[in-house]
Amino acid sequence: MKLINKSIDKHGAGHVTLRPEDDEDMWHLYNLIQEGDSVRAPAIRRVQNVSSTGSTESHRVRLNLTLQVSRVEFSSSGQQDSSAAADAGTTSGQASGSTAFLNIAGKVISENQHVRLGAHHTLDLEPHRDVRIEKQFGWDSVALGRVAESTVPGRGAEVSAIVCGEGLATFCLLSQHMTVVVHRISTPVPRKSTGAGAERHEKALKKFYSLIHEGFLRHIPFSSPDMRAIVIASPGWVRDSVYDYLVSEATKSGNKSLQAAIREKVIKVHITSPHIHSLVEVLKSPQITAQLKETKFAKEGIMLDRFFKMLSTDEMRAWYGPDHVCLAADRGAIGTLLISDHLFRASDAPTRKRYVELVDAVQSKGGEVVIFSSMHESGQQLNQLTGIAALLTFPLDVEVVEREEREEAERLAAQEGDTQDAG
Repeated sequence: MKLINKSIDKHGAGHVTLRPEDDEDMWHLYNLIQEGDSVRAPAIRRVQNVSSTGSTESHRVRLNLTLQVSRVEFSSSGQQDSSAAADAGTTSGQASGSTAFLNIAGKVISENQHVRLGAHHTLDLEPHRDVRIEKQFGWDSVALGRVAESTVPGRGAEVSAIVCGEGLATFCLLSQHMTVVVHRISTPVPRKSTGAGAERHEKALKKFYSLIHEGFLRHIPFSSPDMRAIVIASPGWVRDSVYDYLVSEATKSGNKSLQAAIREKVIKVHITSPHIHSLVEVLKSPQITAQLKETKFAKEGIMLDRFFKMLSTDEMRAWYGPDHVCLAADRGAIGTLLISDHLFRASDAPTRKRYVELVDAVQSKGGEVVIFSSMHESGQQLNQLTGIAALLTFPLDVEVVEREEREEAERLAAQEGDTQDAG
């Protein structure tokens, strides 16, 4: 994402103009734009003109519209089966273009000769087209942090993963904030038996490996310098057989860049299930954490794993849920706050403000804040756990803390009653 213009005063009022370039940038915009914000972006409108003779003609006009947002929708089409795209793909090993879709709707709040003021309109935000955003309630620390993070140059998919089992394979690209499924394979493999059955089994496996090889060439940007690791993960022996087949085909074809990528970037990882949710297992495996410990998505997986381990061994130091986590923050007990970006997309300002203030409070007391992306498996797991959790620096008993809160509330109520009686 490119930062085109930024004008924000010390109170948070002002605007930011951004130019998205890929799917991850569209995800950042989705997290920045909220109901009530003002957004200005290009649009195409069909305009009809009536001549003096009464004839009409219509033509398309490109214009800039400013809307007060009432709805925001995001869809990553790359998460769907992309077999159609595979038919049109190449074997260059380069990443495909943007496939994400971001649509906003709202009332027109800036005068335009082709669109009346107050009219309802929709905008399809597109890559490489500038978007100007003005926040209804000002730019808070979380929104400004998102802008700063999204405009760091040199981002892109850093890990590719093929999660597979016998006859099944899912191809994924992992960047800092997104996990995008770019291709799926599902082909029947009959059970291995004696005689003709064994021959059919071997023939089906060979076809399966061939499909994986084709998918690898089309959908994995193996020659990209940003690509730090290519993971082949499976239960059992499948990952070893897939790896050996890829090595064999690269040698036969004399593809030097593919040979180098397999030799330098491929990591084989054991998982318990051949489905995409097993990516959490992949990201916390020792082979991956050692190589990718500085990346955001690996850190999310590590921190979530650490939380669940703490929850099972010392539950007084692992709290979750908005009310309980806020109580722990009030006591300065939070060492690490785990919070989903989903919570910052709350439609009502007080709810968002509550979470922003929580983040600021934890950071002001020296705590660490990890904002999880809902587009990663770890973020989806955190969302199932209310979207917020905390690792405490010292143990706290939830029941004791809640009792203290009730007693304090009763004391204040009694004190207020005495004051009124005295008056």
